[in-house]
Amino acid sequence: MKKRFLSAAAVAFFGLMLNAQQIKFEEYDLPNGLHVILHQDNSAPVVTTGVMYHVGAKDEVKGRTGFAHFFEHLLFEGTPNIKRGDWFKIVSSNGGQNNANTTNDRTYYYETFPSNNEQLGLWMEAERMRHAVINQVGVDTQREVVKEEKRLRMDNQPYGNLFSTIQKNLFTNHPYNWPTIGSMEDLNAAKLEEFQAFYKKFYVPNNATLVVAGDIKPEQTKKWIEEYYGGIPKGSVYPKDFPKDAPITQEKEVTATDPNIQLPAYVFAYRTPANKEKDAYVLDMLSSYLSNGKSSVLYKKLVDQDKKALQVAAFNQGLEDYSIFAFFAIPMGQTSKQALQADIDAEIKKLQTTLISDEDYQKIQNQFENQFVNQNSSIQGIAASLATNHVLMGNTNLINKEIDIYRSITKQDIQNAAKKYLNSNQRIIINYVPEKK
Repeated sequence: MKKRFLSAAAVAFFGLMLNAQQIKFEEYDLPNGLHVILHQDNSAPVVTTGVMYHVGAKDEVKGRTGFAHFFEHLLFEGTPNIKRGDWFKIVSSNGGQNNANTTNDRTYYYETFPSNNEQLGLWMEAERMRHAVINQVGVDTQREVVKEEKRLRMDNQPYGNLFSTIQKNLFTNHPYNWPTIGSMEDLNAAKLEEFQAFYKKFYVPNNATLVVAGDIKPEQTKKWIEEYYGGIPKGSVYPKDFPKDAPITQEKEVTATDPNIQLPAYVFAYRTPANKEKDAYVLDMLSSYLSNGKSSVLYKKLVDQDKKALQVAAFNQGLEDYSIFAFFAIPMGQTSKQALQADIDAEIKKLQTTLISDEDYQKIQNQFENQFVNQNSSIQGIAASLATNHVLMGNTNLINKEIDIYRSITKQDIQNAAKKYLNSNQRIIINYVPEKK
């Protein structure tokens, strides 16, 4: 009884937290198409200014990959009013921090300043949008930076090219086929005019969302936004009409090598629905049930009990046009791929034929409620969530309502998703093995 009481208390506590966590925001468009989202929270004297551009690796063309990620670096080179090398100095000397990141679907830049420097953050992002300096010196410098990043994070990292191998084999027509960092050969071959054209095409206000979150006075913030962004010319926004991939109807097996590993990894990858669809949320929960934490099904069986795997995971990578669901396993000792595959397939079969237990269902619901609270526990997190929900999900208010989607998922939904998406004829098997010396 005591354990049951504590569980109920925990659920009640989460309910209170979630109900208290409603994030208020205001959104509107400038005449030039810039979408603006404001969130006022005066509990701490900080403000995050972020701009998300709806351009990612999938917006590139074959033969010129890596541009979106390259711009994540290039657009810190400066503007006519921010001298080369001064961007980070300005931010740090004014008590701020900043960063940027790129995915297959979007690029996001942000600064967080003490609230008395809110205006500075707004001005800097407007400078980046209005007239970033793109010249040969900047391109040559950042090209070397990106090459070093690729060497460090991928080429010289054990299993560093595993995810790009999944992308390459899971997508044949859609531009999710290549990694976000792209090809160094493509970047080396690109001319300065191509970088300048990419900037003019995608870095326009009507392809961007500006979010300002934190200790703001909304009316003053709106005045600064109008002053700095209102005069930036509108651009053309191009339809995202990407080639589709035919459904996978026959199991395919491929082998890839990695000079940096001593143990093989085996991947069973499935192409699944885009992250806006409810089934993408169901597959999130399914992956959590299988491998989130040491008490999860696959970890407990393959790592803890049977000691067949050194590592095992099931993950659902949500993307705007498709998602990727994959199992990943590194064998322990002499365990064969066939043994790992048989055990993973057995767990899939269980999911397809038997509803998960009430206890397991409640556990994953608690995990997602905890995750929901944590991702919006900082102003930076809230700013990123607001921008992402607008740009990629088409609904800014998911910041408050997304947990309701997870709560609505039933045990039957989980079983149905396993039946619909995780069949052996729908997957690519990747044997990711050490390169022979």
